[in-house]
Amino acid sequence: MKPFRSTLAAVAAAGVAVGTGFFGFNYVQNSQFARAAEQVQASREQLAKADDLSSVFRYVGKAVAPSVVNINVTKKVTNTRGGNRLRNLPFDKDQLRRFFPDRDGDGQPDIPDFEAPEETPELHGTGSGVIMEVQDGTGFILTNNHVAGDASQMEVTLADGRKITKATLVGADKKTDLAVVKIEADRLIPAKWGDSDELQQGDWVMAFGSPFGYIGSMTHGIVSALNRNGVGILGRQGYENFIQVDAPINPGNSGGPLVNVRGEVVGINTAIASRTGAFSGIGFAIPSNQAKFVYKSLKGTGHVARGWLGVSIQNVSDNLPLAKARFAYQGTNGVLVQQIVPNTPATGKLKKGDIILSVDGKNVDSVQKLRERIAATPPNTDIKLEVFRDGKEQNVSLRLGEQPEDLMAATEGQKPGNQGDMPDADAGKIGLRLANPDDELLKKWDLGNVKSGAVVTAVERSSLAAKAGIVPGDVITEVDRTEVKDAKDATQALAKADLKKGVSLYVTTKDPESGQSLSRYILIQDEK
Repeated sequence: MKPFRSTLAAVAAAGVAVGTGFFGFNYVQNSQFARAAEQVQASREQLAKADDLSSVFRYVGKAVAPSVVNINVTKKVTNTRGGNRLRNLPFDKDQLRRFFPDRDGDGQPDIPDFEAPEETPELHGTGSGVIMEVQDGTGFILTNNHVAGDASQMEVTLADGRKITKATLVGADKKTDLAVVKIEADRLIPAKWGDSDELQQGDWVMAFGSPFGYIGSMTHGIVSALNRNGVGILGRQGYENFIQVDAPINPGNSGGPLVNVRGEVVGINTAIASRTGAFSGIGFAIPSNQAKFVYKSLKGTGHVARGWLGVSIQNVSDNLPLAKARFAYQGTNGVLVQQIVPNTPATGKLKKGDIILSVDGKNVDSVQKLRERIAATPPNTDIKLEVFRDGKEQNVSLRLGEQPEDLMAATEGQKPGNQGDMPDADAGKIGLRLANPDDELLKKWDLGNVKSGAVVTAVERSSLAAKAGIVPGDVITEVDRTEVKDAKDATQALAKADLKKGVSLYVTTKDPESGQSLSRYILIQDEK
């Protein structure tokens, strides 16, 4: 009996084990299913939120689209090729008689009276704009200068389809590529300004406009980068501080608004970076805070009056060894004053070699920030600059002037100021040949009325001077804080210099593009 009982017990135990395993397996499967079901439900909730994001885009579209307009522009280009074209051909009378005989007996070939009056071809284009203000039936539209500037005729199409043919250019500003257009109409809805300083990389943005003439278009993307300058769109005198976006922007979008998820205008679409002319993933917009300042100026006076210091400047960060060796400045940010324009607000207040740190308590860590801050301050405003001078920080107070329209012309006539017949001096340690500024050199290098300093006549290839960017025709007027009147002074000063520590030169260069003299500090250092 015992063996039978033992067998029975073993079978029972096995059955219990199988049952336990079966129910345990089901329990695991049920648990996994429950978790999967929970994940599905959670994902559906997340998808519902994603749909909420679509709702955001829809609401932004409804809030902004009524303020966006299309602008069709006609511009006239004068052609001065007037007069009788046949009479202007390079033929003598005998040659002309072969084609036009003398029928009236006056001895002259009878050339037909084919007068070609001055031609004024018309160029047609399209762009966008946004209504930013409405006053007593008058709407003020912000757009690009390259859209509305110099227009002879404009037709504005509103979001509801109405066409306004009597649009007036209030003012335009080439330095920021902005313009303000005025229309007379009822039932106009203005957009709302946003704060572009609040933008961060990665923020959602939407671009409105009329790409390729398709009115009422809207695209979306993110802020790819901020403070883009040196793009080359506005030229050397322009104020480039673009918002870079990946929201599709195409021809016709220019002048339309860039808005945030609250439906506020944070930029004005201006340009694209493309090798084909179509959108390639990089678009640029003017920040709203910059556009707002220009808009108010154009609307109020028709032009932009900007503050002006009257200095030539450079980023300290571009040459930190120079700032440390020449000026004992240990910081990494700030703006180095390279040159003072005579008879300007900076004259007698600032000195070359000053490092500007802040304007009215607000830090300026770059040339771009200083230019923007000064330009956005009205002329005749008293400001306080914090500068690093003679090894310490100090305050300088001055009153801003009004920036000239042509900055290059404002600096015309500035030449570093001893003629002599001394032969070339050898500054061999750094690879330079120097000479006094005589008439021959002045003419050769187009140096104007330079009277003192050392003219660079040759630069040894791969020398320290060449690596520092010195070229023949440069004029050295200072070596390590000491003025040099001629080539001998410069050579002697360079001979004493410790190139391991570095020697600073104050050099004036002829700008090949503008023909103006540009002065700058250069540090030459042997790092071997």
